[in-house]
Amino acid sequence: MQAVFDYIEQQFTRRPGEVGRLFHGRGRCFSGFEDVVIDRLPPLIVIRLFNQIPAEQLDNLVAFFAEHPVHKPSTLLVQHRYRREDSIQVCWQADDADVRRLAVTEGELKFWMQPLKNQNSGLFLDMREGRRWVQQHAEGARVLNLFAYTCGFSVAALAGGAEKVVNLDMSSPALNTGRENHRLNDHDLSRVKFFAHDLFRSWGKLKREGPYDLVVIDPPSFQKGSFVATKDYLKVLRRLPELTGENAKVLSCLNSPELDSQFLRDLMAEHCPQFSFVGRLENPDDFPDADPERALKVLVFEKLS
Repeated sequence: MQAVFDYIEQQFTRRPGEVGRLFHGRGRCFSGFEDVVIDRLPPLIVIRLFNQIPAEQLDNLVAFFAEHPVHKPSTLLVQHRYRREDSIQVCWQADDADVRRLAVTEGELKFWMQPLKNQNSGLFLDMREGRRWVQQHAEGARVLNLFAYTCGFSVAALAGGAEKVVNLDMSSPALNTGRENHRLNDHDLSRVKFFAHDLFRSWGKLKREGPYDLVVIDPPSFQKGSFVATKDYLKVLRRLPELTGENAKVLSCLNSPELDSQFLRDLMAEHCPQFSFVGRLENPDDFPDADPERALKVLVFEKLS
């Protein structure tokens, strides 16, 4: 237990005031804590449990934050993600804390999050380096953001000077949050488009908005009725040549423990040989994993001239 406390103590000193992960037990680097993650959403801290853990173990985690002389949060929540009902346990809460919705900061960017959501709370924290990469490569670019969710990549692209961003996602509420994220960052919404459509029925519309200099593909690894990576990813890659211009870049993401990075490289080589593999982005340092191939995979490809 002390090793966990020591690790969290170190994480407190990194990116103070920013959203991030204090502890990533899902990476299997701490035996006995595989079902525990702890997120810092200033001024909140949320302990997320993916399965029930011993009561003493949870009590010790709560006590660590309650008794911390410097970093005691104003609000501490425990989210029991394995429960269908009564999943949120409020350990303590500041009078002025809005635990339903709050704006968080990542670098110079701001995003809305909903801490009480059992899943998809508004921002995938493990994609921080992907957003940073997009911001660094978006200057003057026409960007296509597929499976946009709440448009985190779009916000990064506009912050990086993108000429135009097209966001596509099946969820209108998610895209509405994306609009709010852009407004939160004082972005010019005339440079952003939001399409609440089924991707596989929207190729013509997307092509008319192109060609694109940068394409982000960040699908769910498995979402019944909408996307299954093993059979649907190649359908997206096959469309890249007609959607992109010369020297276009592609950020291809995969968050499935069962599929490794070679899966994406092989798909691209077979179905879209016009694009060459450039490299893989490192995952954020607050998401350590005993097996990187089971963790998030974010690969960069570039169109051959």
